Amino acid sequence: MTMRRLVHCALALAVSFAGLAALYLNLGAEFAGLAQLLVYVGAIAILIVFAILLTQGGEAGPDKVFSPAGLAGAVIALAVFAVLAWAVNISSVTRQSIVAPAPPTAMRDIGFTLMQRYVLPLEVIGLMLTAALIGAVILAVRQKVSEPAAKPAAPQNTELRA
Repeated sequence: MTMRRLVHCALALAVSFAGLAALYLNLGAEFAGLAQLLVYVGAIAILIVFAILLTQGGEAGPDKVFSPAGLAGAVIALAVFAVLAWAVNISSVTRQSIVAPAPPTAMRDIGFTLMQRYVLPLEVIGLMLTAALIGAVILAVRQKVSEPAAKPAAPQNTELRA
């Protein structure tokens, strides 16, 4: 959020999605990690980048890469991190020594649940993403059509008539 160019922010978002997928894979949640890679990095982040580029939101700004409000953002982020760390530290959940193992769930069970119980939300999300991409294309086309063509300058008459 401290970067000035919107395209750089979108690419940083894609990197953070990939990092989250790596954390899921490291924790042993293969389905969540691979779904994160496929859906968020492979689809959502790329859709955001294309929408920004189509609407010309990635225009070159000032020469500086980082925003001057970056220091304030870093201070706020550290404050939020400190509050969350404090809340986790005093939580009674972290003091439990015995944690029940999660029931084993097969990829097949997850796939059946997604395609039977949650098929409507999946389709609605797909339609919303398609509508967002179509909207970005329409905005880009309208902007291109509304830009006036460069007209040649009319000759100026510098003579005074009596």
